[in-house]
Amino acid sequence: MDAMGPPARLPRWGPRLIVVILYLVHHGDAVGPEVDPRRPLSEQGREQVVRLAEQAAARGARPTVVWHSGKLRARQTAEAFWRACNALAPFSATRDLQPDDPPEWIRDRLRGETRDTLIAGHYPHLPRLLTLMLSTAHAADVRSFPQHGMVAVQTDDEGKTWREIWRLEDSGLSGSEPTCARRSP
Repeated sequence: MDAMGPPARLPRWGPRLIVVILYLVHHGDAVGPEVDPRRPLSEQGREQVVRLAEQAAARGARPTVVWHSGKLRARQTAEAFWRACNALAPFSATRDLQPDDPPEWIRDRLRGETRDTLIAGHYPHLPRLLTLMLSTAHAADVRSFPQHGMVAVQTDDEGKTWREIWRLEDSGLSGSEPTCARRSP
């Protein structure tokens, strides 16, 4: 060893792995348009979303941003999750979440997103979005989207590929616990 000591180590820099979780939530049961044309959540729907939001929070769901379609039933659903999971997260209606919007629009907006995001939306948009997101690398994992339920997916490559990590399904029975399924990696 010379008088200067061992050679200095050069820092090793590499890409930083960022894991992003997307929580997709189908709005709770809503009243029919004959009852109220704005279609708010029914009493059963309010109970559903509170139960599911509490279960999601218990599973560690903590979105850093909450988006909804702007329709009353989706906003009410998003509010329940926002209160239970992270009431400090920005909360807003956003474009590209209407029932008949092409799922590619929101998928493309999510590419490169670094925040864990919760989206409260509608059929047929959410099942189409889930199928689109999982269809490339995890085609065998694509299952139907649970009505009035939630699916959590994650990416570690800036939204190029996604995989399902868990889902919550409400049995629809007042006072019952939601069922929970965990997907294996």
